[in-house]
Amino acid sequence: MSRRRRHLPSRDPGAQRSSRLSELLREIIAEELQRIDDERLDWVSVTHVATDRSLDRAVVFFTAALGEPEDEDALVDVFEEHRSRLQHAIGRQATLRRTPPLQFEPDRQLRTATRIDELLDATTTEEE
Repeated sequence: MSRRRRHLPSRDPGAQRSSRLSELLREIIAEELQRIDDERLDWVSVTHVATDRSLDRAVVFFTAALGEPEDEDALVDVFEEHRSRLQHAIGRQATLRRTPPLQFEPDRQLRTATRIDELLDATTTEEE
């Protein structure tokens, strides 16, 4: 009697596609930001892009190397000013049937991690 091998499904292909697309969008947006002549975006980095499977939206997470968290909230408006140019760059460089609409949000993870490190350092300093 022959035994059939069951193939375990590999990672979800939809998730893999979404991940690859997110990375492609991050690269395109980062390159286009270098071309935009807006000094408000000089110290801004695109940390990652989260694209949902249905391509209904792509959330662009960014961080500003200089400035306070309040400044990052103001940068959302700056990104909105350049949204059409970024969308056009994606449409021009990516082979997609349709480009997902971009949404911009500050990446709070880096600041949170930095704050946690500061608290841990303060705690270990107090214990010594």
